[in-house]
Amino acid sequence: MTTELRRLRTLRNYIDGEFRDAADGRTIEVVNPATGQAYATSPLSGQEDVDAAMAAAARAFPAWRDSTPAERQRVLLKIADAFEERAEELIAAESENTGKPLELTRTEEVPPMVDQIRFFAGAARLLEGRSAGEYMEGLTSIVRREPVGVCAQVAPWNYPMMMAVWKFAPALAAGNTVVLKPSDTTPASTVLIAEIIGAIVPKGVFNVVCGDRDTGRAMVEHRTPAMASITGSVRAGMQVAESASKDVKRVHLELGGKAPVVVFEDADIAKAVEDIAVAGYFNAGQDCTAATRVLVHESIHDEFVTALAKAAADTKTGQPDDADVLYGPLNNANQLKQVTGFIERLPAHAKVEAGGHRVGDQGYFYAPTVVSGLQQDDEIIQNEVFGPVITVQSFTDEAQALEYANGVEYALASSVWTKDHARAMRMSKNLDFGCVWINTHIPLVAEMPHGGFKKSGYGKDLSAYGFEDYTRIKHVMTSIEG
Repeated sequence: MTTELRRLRTLRNYIDGEFRDAADGRTIEVVNPATGQAYATSPLSGQEDVDAAMAAAARAFPAWRDSTPAERQRVLLKIADAFEERAEELIAAESENTGKPLELTRTEEVPPMVDQIRFFAGAARLLEGRSAGEYMEGLTSIVRREPVGVCAQVAPWNYPMMMAVWKFAPALAAGNTVVLKPSDTTPASTVLIAEIIGAIVPKGVFNVVCGDRDTGRAMVEHRTPAMASITGSVRAGMQVAESASKDVKRVHLELGGKAPVVVFEDADIAKAVEDIAVAGYFNAGQDCTAATRVLVHESIHDEFVTALAKAAADTKTGQPDDADVLYGPLNNANQLKQVTGFIERLPAHAKVEAGGHRVGDQGYFYAPTVVSGLQQDDEIIQNEVFGPVITVQSFTDEAQALEYANGVEYALASSVWTKDHARAMRMSKNLDFGCVWINTHIPLVAEMPHGGFKKSGYGKDLSAYGFEDYTRIKHVMTSIEG
């Protein structure tokens, strides 16, 4: 075992401008989900490591807070340029982290990440309050927008690089300092990001602490951060909110999803099937906005299911270097077990139209799956699968479509497929989700907000709204009388 461990790459924390092992020397193995084999060791950080990172971020905060928006913009633009220059290294690290296809990571993740960093670089120069005014005689009021302070941030394993960007870019742009923890299963790309950013920002401004859920808990419960931000499961988000409430920290939660995809009888079935299959299976369905829960009008249900099952059969999963695959493996053995369990527990009235099984015996690959015949209260309808599984239900009219669509505890994303403009507008008004796409599903842009309602959390990523989440508002009133 010792000999084997010596062959594994060693990942380290990044604290106060330098790479460090965990203070007590503990490590955990990091597994490539495409092979099921360990390829690195990562620090299993404890309280001493968290204390060191928080202290470094707190020391760096005053100077970073007082830097001008133009200075922060220049820094973020340099980071974006560095991401582009080292894109192949980031792609390789992310693929080893997650098993994602190399080419899709190159085309579908790196360009948006760079664009998002540049968006927040521009937003840094728009950190302003409302104009001054006299709202009481002899007194002038000013509203200031200020950074909140040190931010404790926890990123998920489904998009380790991109979610790190969604965390650090608005925080740094607003003048905050950051302690970021990647998932214990996907630390490699975040450690590389620390190397890239660390060469650009002052020490202590950006810190990375690797570890498990206890590490994340120690970060959230620490007295130093003014804000805790997490992208993860509903359970994890509830725990973070509870922990943060003990000292009234600000909390930013982007949690699970169960996106309804409502297909009306006048929809272009061929286009809908093609786009929904991609939006449901991309990244192995490990996306909180994935098109996983399709609701189809009864008049086209059978035709739609047949077409979707064929699209699933034509969808390919496989190794990262295969340019023909749409998605790679599930992220870890526990996730494979979870997805498998949903299929094994299907009720008798459900029918597996395609897939429903593991692919191969190496790594954590799962076949693109379609399940029909489901009822609204079935487990697989109500709970997040987070895998390459698309369910199909039938509805009779618009009212029932809305009832089914809104009848879950999640409220992150949704889509409507129809040629009827008025119906699309009614549905977009009445769907209780943070995002509604019409005749498309899953595109995101840096300028528009991403975030949900209900158990999908609160706070926004991306956009000016996401930027403002990392600021606080101060009222300043001064006498103008002599």
